Amino acid sequence: PKKGTCIRTSGEDKLILTVDATDDNYMPKRVTVYGGEGDNLKKLSDVTIDDNLIGEVCVLEDMISHYPVIEVRIEECRDEGIDVRIRGLKIKSSCERDLGLNADVFQSNNLVRYPRLQGTAPEVLYRRALVIQRFMILLDSVLPHLVPAWDYSLGTFNHIKSIKQFLMLSKRRSPLITQCLKDSETSKPNVMPRLYINRRLAMEHRDNPSLDPGCKNAVFNQVYEGLKPSDKFEKTLDYRWPARYDQWWECKFIAEGIIDQGGGFRDSLADMSEELCPSSADCPLPLPFFTRTSNEGALEARDYYVPNPSCKEFQKYEWIGQLMGAALRGKDFLVLALPGLVWKQLTGETVSWTKDFPAVDSDLVNLLEAIESMDQETFEFRFGEELVYTTLLSDGTMGELIPGGSNVAVRYEDRCEFSRLVQKARLEESKQQIAAMQAGLLKVVPQAVLDLLTWQEVEKKVCGDPEISVEALKRLTRYEDLEQSDLRVQYLWEALNNFTNADRSRFLRFVTGRSRLPAPIYVFPDKQGSETSDALPQSSTCSSTLYLPNYPSAKICEEKLRYAAYNCVAIDTDMSPWEE
Repeated sequence: PKKGTCIRTSGEDKLILTVDATDDNYMPKRVTVYGGEGDNLKKLSDVTIDDNLIGEVCVLEDMISHYPVIEVRIEECRDEGIDVRIRGLKIKSSCERDLGLNADVFQSNNLVRYPRLQGTAPEVLYRRALVIQRFMILLDSVLPHLVPAWDYSLGTFNHIKSIKQFLMLSKRRSPLITQCLKDSETSKPNVMPRLYINRRLAMEHRDNPSLDPGCKNAVFNQVYEGLKPSDKFEKTLDYRWPARYDQWWECKFIAEGIIDQGGGFRDSLADMSEELCPSSADCPLPLPFFTRTSNEGALEARDYYVPNPSCKEFQKYEWIGQLMGAALRGKDFLVLALPGLVWKQLTGETVSWTKDFPAVDSDLVNLLEAIESMDQETFEFRFGEELVYTTLLSDGTMGELIPGGSNVAVRYEDRCEFSRLVQKARLEESKQQIAAMQAGLLKVVPQAVLDLLTWQEVEKKVCGDPEISVEALKRLTRYEDLEQSDLRVQYLWEALNNFTNADRSRFLRFVTGRSRLPAPIYVFPDKQGSETSDALPQSSTCSSTLYLPNYPSAKICEEKLRYAAYNCVAIDTDMSPWEE
């Protein structure tokens, strides 16, 4: 600000920097602001900026004193960079009270991605948005006091959980998370562990796991054993290194002639991910820690796994949790296809039978709902004396719901109690395994960080964000009765180019029943053939086929595809994996 300007931020005013994480090591990491006159400047704020931030960061607010000179200092750059690029300066008057919203934003045609909002009056939505924005200003002013800076490891901050849906809008949350992680990090190991991994043996094991029930040849177990301390003086890895320490161990792949500069390490993580949760539904499971859900091959969750209730190797579950924590802190990923039910328990969020369990076993959820609403005649006709107090667990074993339950028939008047017992047994079937994973995760990531993040964000930080690019979709798409040069095909790709990654994921789900690549897509012309502006596209997820109407423009094609992707899927949007 020019000389004579009083920085007063007790209301809406703030001193803000706009940063771009794609600027690599030109990105500022720590910024201080000084104020005063002449050489007599005093520090007013010290802000650590999230490495991945693209957007605004507030570096000064709540000031009531007059400072003729304000000085912004870049103290540190990301990845130990030594320079910062100033792209431009912008001064905006603080007299404006423009929150960037107006009622037109909430017109029905702008809400096609949010069908549950479309029936509400735009003026009502606008007023709600203003209330939420003003609430966020208040929340940001107290958030640092809700997370005790003096010890990030103590307790779960339950009062934050009740407002977790608002934290996504917070400007204070990201710096708080960064600070929590920084305060809990340790220095990198003096010597990087060197591992000798035989991937040929691991591949043989993957082809036929039954030959080695102990799984000693799996990459997972080779790495686990290789990282054990060689003597009592050697420390175990704590996985709480600075994020820039981006290689946790060095891999020497036997008979593969590799000098590991990070690629071998990342290969080992990818191999372990594939062993823990194979991407193919057809291969046998190389490791005993996770088991495929009952929905395997169904629309709801065809690639999901849950912890195996009968596997008691809790030390290894804890190590999986530590690896997840290391991935959250760092730049590498451990790709685990786990449903929201598991992520919620890992992060301490409440699980729900109706919202979370359909991703594990939708048939059971529907069956129990039918049993509870069934009349007595239908119940007795359908089950007779055959329904007993047992339930099939995810590991294929039969669990008794009461002592001797396999010999006790369920009476009609007790059917709701039977349903409650089944729900409790299934929701808690992997309780011990998840507790061990959570213990490992909390050794690496402070509880406060898990409280400030949603479970979806934790999953994304651990597993990465599956990119669905237009180029990848094109490689997997085949045309029937259509030429690639056909105008309909051109409109399709123009529309998908305008989609966000989330839109393309919805589109993929609409056509194939899968939300992640790879998935084949077959495009047929709509049976009608004549030009139309009204028809919606149709799909057959069994054959991964899209029936594309003959739209008059790319814009109409985009609108219809987006509407179909968000509104024409026969799955409750409250259910995982689409839970918002």
